[in-house]
Amino acid sequence: MNIDRRQLALPVLAIGLLGAVRAFAAADEDAVAKSVEAFRAAQFAADAKTLDALCAAELSYSHSDARIEDKATFIANATDGKSKWLSLAYQDVSIRVVGPAAIVRFHWVGESETADGKKSASNLHVLMNWQKQGADWKLLSRASTKL
Repeated sequence: MNIDRRQLALPVLAIGLLGAVRAFAAADEDAVAKSVEAFRAAQFAADAKTLDALCAAELSYSHSDARIEDKATFIANATDGKSKWLSLAYQDVSIRVVGPAAIVRFHWVGESETADGKKSASNLHVLMNWQKQGADWKLLSRASTKL
C-alpha cells in the first residue's frame, strides 16, 4: 500500500488542530482560575469595584440559606460593612471549560465577624458558572450548599 503526501496531510492537520484546541482550553482554564481568585480576594476585601467588574449583569447569586440575589443586591450586601471576613479560602478548586462557559466547583471555608463582634464560620460546597464575554470571564451564577 502506497501512501502519498496528500493522504497524510489531513490526519497531520487534524492532530495539529487538536493540539491547538487543547492549548486554548488550558489558557481559558488559567484565565478562569485567575478570575476565581480575584473574586475571592474581592469578597474578602469587600471590594465593590472589582466585584462589579467580575460579575455579569445577569448574575444570579444563590446562598446556602436559599436567598437569591441579583448583581446589584449581591454587591451591596457583600460590601455594606455589616460584617468582615477574618478568613476566606476556596479549597480543592476544579475548573472545566466548555466553549464559552466554565464550571467551577470548590470547598469554601471562611470565618466572618459582625460589627458587634459575633464570629461565625462557614463551610460550604460552591458551584459557579462563568461565561466568556468578549475577552473577559464573568460570573453568571453561583449556588452553594452547607456541608
